[in-house]
Amino acid sequence: MKNKVFISILILMFAVSAFAQLDRSKRPEPGPAPTINIGDYESFQLENGLKVFVIENDKLPRVSFSLVIDRDPILEGENGGYVTFAGQLMRTGTETRTKDQIDEEIDFIGASFNTSATGVFGSSLKKHTEKLLDVMSDVVLNAKFQEEELEKIRKQTLSGLAYQKNDPGSIMSNVRKALTYGLDHPYGEQMTEETVNSVTLEMCSNYYNDYFVPNIAYLAIVGDISKSEAEELVNKYFGSWKGKTVDQFTYETPKAPLIRKVALVDRPNSVQSVINIAYPVDLPKGDPDVIPSSLANTILGGGIFSARLISNLREDKGYTYGAYSRLASDKLVGTFYAYCQARNIVTDSAVTEFLNEMKRMRSEKVDDELLQLAKNYQTGSFSRSLESPQTIASFALNIERYNLPKDYYKNYLKNLNAVTSDEILAVSKKYIKPNNSYVIVVGNAEEVADGLKKFSVNGKVEFYDINGNEYDPAAKAIPEGMTAADVIDNYVEAIGGKTNLEKVEDVTTKMTGKVQNIELKVITYRKAPNKSFTDLDAGVMKQEIKFDGTKGSQSGMGQVMMLEGDMLEMIKMQSTMNIYFHYDELGIKSELTGLKDVDGTDAYEVTLTFPSGKKWLNYYDAETGLKIREVSTTETAQGSFTQTVDYSDYKEANGVKYPFKLTQQMGMGPIELEVTSVEINTGLEDSLFDVE
Repeated sequence: MKNKVFISILILMFAVSAFAQLDRSKRPEPGPAPTINIGDYESFQLENGLKVFVIENDKLPRVSFSLVIDRDPILEGENGGYVTFAGQLMRTGTETRTKDQIDEEIDFIGASFNTSATGVFGSSLKKHTEKLLDVMSDVVLNAKFQEEELEKIRKQTLSGLAYQKNDPGSIMSNVRKALTYGLDHPYGEQMTEETVNSVTLEMCSNYYNDYFVPNIAYLAIVGDISKSEAEELVNKYFGSWKGKTVDQFTYETPKAPLIRKVALVDRPNSVQSVINIAYPVDLPKGDPDVIPSSLANTILGGGIFSARLISNLREDKGYTYGAYSRLASDKLVGTFYAYCQARNIVTDSAVTEFLNEMKRMRSEKVDDELLQLAKNYQTGSFSRSLESPQTIASFALNIERYNLPKDYYKNYLKNLNAVTSDEILAVSKKYIKPNNSYVIVVGNAEEVADGLKKFSVNGKVEFYDINGNEYDPAAKAIPEGMTAADVIDNYVEAIGGKTNLEKVEDVTTKMTGKVQNIELKVITYRKAPNKSFTDLDAGVMKQEIKFDGTKGSQSGMGQVMMLEGDMLEMIKMQSTMNIYFHYDELGIKSELTGLKDVDGTDAYEVTLTFPSGKKWLNYYDAETGLKIREVSTTETAQGSFTQTVDYSDYKEANGVKYPFKLTQQMGMGPIELEVTSVEINTGLEDSLFDVE
């Protein structure tokens, strides 16, 4: 016991002595880059041209198979979407298996399995390898496309597009790609409702038959399997796969603009802007500049909290919650973009700071501390990625596809650690181009356009629609003498005329719909002059919203909440029958604020300003006079949210036209409601609208 105590005292004395000798004023020197043990791969090739790479790893009794189709990008044009659809359809059945059978067999062995337009991935326990390959090879060699499955995918895609066209982030992605690469480039072309509706089963089948061939395919196998085992299995399941000649494509390489340009997508009700600064870069996979340029991007805005963009725009200026950048290499053409969301009032200030930080990267050497932080961040990310077998497989495939050195990934951290501040400055001058960029903003043109003009050399802001098509807002001029009152009068006439509308004492509207596979039933009751009751039934969740002419409530899940503020004002306005006849007495000001493009339709924009200062936007088809969209922003305790409702498929009921299809954009996705009936003047009792 005494010896143990004595030894403990010695250890403590040594520790104190060592601590006393430590100079804490000096930053410790970084240690050597950690050694990464990435397993060597073995390879072989089948007679049909399929190239196979095997990375043996027996730590876990699992095996993963990554099949990649190495084809040139395809310009889909007016049929945009068929390539993606083909990849999805491969998962829906073969000549001998239905989709349900594939799902059951994969689930039974606890495997993972998915398909895409450029490959197939499967993973299972080693003991189930043959069963997995039996399904996987059947899908690859014998996929059978069916019309009903195509229609399911088409419907899902159209639903997604309906959401995206009102989502500022999705709009930005579309427009950024269109400007960076061009609408006539595979990376920049757009998938729209028109292109999706044009896709046929034959197009999808032709893509599968033309490109799912072994002579342009790579198969990476990772896990508890030897080369000899893999060779036997791959020959058994993929040996009969037939090869064929595949079309190749070349495209003009997109170039960064010669001068900085400003592009704006107008979203009139936006309270904040989505900002991107973007351009293409010539940075091929495996280029010596890839590693130092990735570090330069990390320093600028690539993920660490000390990055310059977030330090400036968030920590110092308070313009945004986050500001980031991305610099990506690509075999065809790479890309750079920096991005954030900022309030309307500081949109131009945020752009100024983005450009300042980009210029700073080109003019100042990075200090050692920030450079080391960037290296540490990338070292950790790289090391963590090695935990995934798909990462190891991608390394093997990249080495072959992009002609990288065999030890490229083994030496990655060593090469990363060797990058100097001089190299960071050199690649920044080469790839960070604040003066040859597109400054793209999705936001409220009325509030931000003037402030953006200074970033364009010619002082011009170019306007784009949500699919990246440029247009001239001045070309859609409001006819001389046209007013908001004229637009509303035209609408009243289009739906039946004032006399017929004033005959309506009450309306009961029944609707059905679906959101995220949840069936909805909605019944709305309205009674003149301003009572309403909405009964929403979503199966497990029911909700009622009432307004008795003075008070409003929302109830559901056993709770009742009285409506106040914006919510109360919104329900009051929505409850007022024929509200356009009562603008003056309600203190509502209407103004014709533009002729806008609404999903390809010219529409008059009428802005309603309520006594509280709150604004609603209504859009009326310039040709038919019918209202096709309504946009409102509501403040709640959880923050503000914007609601967009599209109206279509007008039908007559008792001399008045009502929209029989309503599409409401919500955070969870679009809700499409189909009207099943409209009942007029049924004598609704006042008690129906009582608010407790």
